[in-house]
Amino acid sequence: MEVVGEAETETEALKPCLLRRNHSREQHGVAASCLEQLRSKACDILAIDKSLTPVTLVLAEDGTIVDDDDYFLCLPSNTKFVVLASNEKWTYSNSDGGTAWITQESFDVDETDSGSGLKWKNVARQLKEDLSSIILLSEEDLQVLIDVPCSDLAQELCQSCITVQGLQNTLQQVLDQREEARQSKQLLELYLQALEKEGSILSKQQEAGASFSDKMDAVDAGSNRESTSEITLTGQVLTVLKEKPAPELSLSSRDLEMVTKEDPKALAIALSWGLKKTETLQQACHQELSLRLQQVQSLSSLRSVSARKSSLSGEPREPKRAKQGPT
Repeated sequence: MEVVGEAETETEALKPCLLRRNHSREQHGVAASCLEQLRSKACDILAIDKSLTPVTLVLAEDGTIVDDDDYFLCLPSNTKFVVLASNEKWTYSNSDGGTAWITQESFDVDETDSGSGLKWKNVARQLKEDLSSIILLSEEDLQVLIDVPCSDLAQELCQSCITVQGLQNTLQQVLDQREEARQSKQLLELYLQALEKEGSILSKQQEAGASFSDKMDAVDAGSNRESTSEITLTGQVLTVLKEKPAPELSLSSRDLEMVTKEDPKALAIALSWGLKKTETLQQACHQELSLRLQQVQSLSSLRSVSARKSSLSGEPREPKRAKQGPT
């Protein structure tokens, strides 16, 4: 019985994915339980010579490098990957003549202008694949699902209205928790600012030095405006980083990863910020991403334990009895 249960758990752990080579439209469907297995199958199916290994897996839609198994497990089923040989680099011209970034931003704008009808269905399908992906959603995606009429969302998820109402309540709780975390951070920043104002001459000198450093960074930013082309973040993400307090709480996990991988100097130029402030932002994004991935991994572990227990539930067990004291 145990062997069968373990085999079923392994089968359930397989994630269906779509693979293609760079500059190619031909896709291949495979299933893998980890990145190492996916790379191995990619080399076999796409006939990549061993001399061109190791290969790199990137998301087809934006070129994000996927090299972490925890992040791979968080991705929805049938995620599209581009397989890059060791002598290849990701380019946006792989399938649309170099206009992928324009298409993506145009899609985002159209989505906003025409309402969130298409968007909420895409997010709902992601939840249908794995409910733990709630943790990875941006605040905007959470709000979109909360605003959808319960009957429409129930139809899309193939669930009852009562179940979906509970789901929407959970989404609201996640959104409220992020807002509470944001307010806590703002209060902490105000407290630290008050301490700085009441500090000694030494603290004032440190503030003056930091101010001088920011001014120097701003001068460097002004002389290197052409470097902003190196940024791969969308205009929407940059706006959130500039305008939102504690922006790491507003972004999706995919956007958080992209922020952490940006060059600090190039990102500072794009945001018109000092280098120190930009590095602090990237560190906050990294911490938030790590926290979400840990939560998703914990949920996956709990599900695996629950599945193993369910497979053994058919075996008769003697009830546990409390130890009797000496008579």
